[in-house]
Amino acid sequence: MKIAIPTANGKLDGHFGHTRLFTIYDVDDQSKKINSKSEVEPPKHEPGVLPRFLRDQKVDVILTGGMGPSAQSMLEGFGVKVVMGVASVDVDQIVADYLADSLVAGANTCDH
Repeated sequence: MKIAIPTANGKLDGHFGHTRLFTIYDVDDQSKKINSKSEVEPPKHEPGVLPRFLRDQKVDVILTGGMGPSAQSMLEGFGVKVVMGVASVDVDQIVADYLADSLVAGANTCDH
């Protein structure tokens, strides 16, 4: 399983569509252990580009503060699970909480 988080300075970047970096974790589905972690720069933001980029990275889950409805719909159409309302804290902690089923998520923080 691959988990992606929009990232700025090691923390969740609250603006999914304008993030300059995604941290992508490759996780073993059975053991819930992280096999690898990488940082990738996305292409320039334009409608539909980031969902396709994440699909091409083989991402299964995106953990984010929020995103626009079009991006959410595209990602879900690609089979990517979208978890929104995640607080802007350390990305390693976010993934650890997600894998432990203790991640607190809330409302979509995107206003468009």
